[in-house]
Amino acid sequence: MNRRLALAFGLLAVLAVSAGCTSIFGSGNISDEQLGENATYGWNTEQNVTYNVSSNQYQAVYEMGGKTTLEIHQEESFGEHAPIEISAVQFRYPNGTVVGHEAIRVKKTKEQTIITPPQGKGQLAYTAPRQGKTFYVPTYLKDKTYEVVIPRGMRVDLFLLSDVRPGGYMTETQDGRVHVIWNEPVDGDSISVRYYLGRDKFIFGGVVGVALIVGLIGLAYFRLQIRELERKREEMGLNRDITDDDFGGGPPPGMR
Repeated sequence: MNRRLALAFGLLAVLAVSAGCTSIFGSGNISDEQLGENATYGWNTEQNVTYNVSSNQYQAVYEMGGKTTLEIHQEESFGEHAPIEISAVQFRYPNGTVVGHEAIRVKKTKEQTIITPPQGKGQLAYTAPRQGKTFYVPTYLKDKTYEVVIPRGMRVDLFLLSDVRPGGYMTETQDGRVHVIWNEPVDGDSISVRYYLGRDKFIFGGVVGVALIVGLIGLAYFRLQIRELERKREEMGLNRDITDDDFGGGPPPGMR
């Protein structure tokens, strides 16, 4: 029995060591191959932070302004934090020179991913996975301007199907894509953009129209039934008003 228990612990230790970044004893590191993946970033942005969102990933570009590190995380259930599996990390100097992961240190802990770019001013960029029709991200850089470019064909102009937080934003369309822009520094803890596919507006309108027609038909049928019931009551004399004239102006029968 003791040998089986020792063997079980041994297998657990081997799995823990071989699991790498998912090990229960540590978060591990992101591979150089992943960090060095190719990506083309839109460096020429007017905002301090820009997120270019697609269906299964997003590209982030930060104006570091001399900040030495960037700590990023994703929020999980029960408010817990987890590191982000970033890729294609790059840094662009003010003179336009771009360096890759060889010049950038990336460390992944249990709760966050810590990125240390070269010292000095410049822009830091990376790519990260995502899914769904809501883009949510903490504001890692406080009191900065932000921009979120949502996927092509998506919209945020119908409040029943979309939601953008915090307020104080503006939208504009460039090259067929909607840009959600905060020109004033954002002091909130996070940014959230829930969008919808453009054609969903027409589907939603159709559903509302059908529901309205059904409601009107139901109301008309209900009123028709009420009128039919009133007609039957009149035929049975149940709706006849009793007045003094019915008794010739005298007391009712039995009281004369």
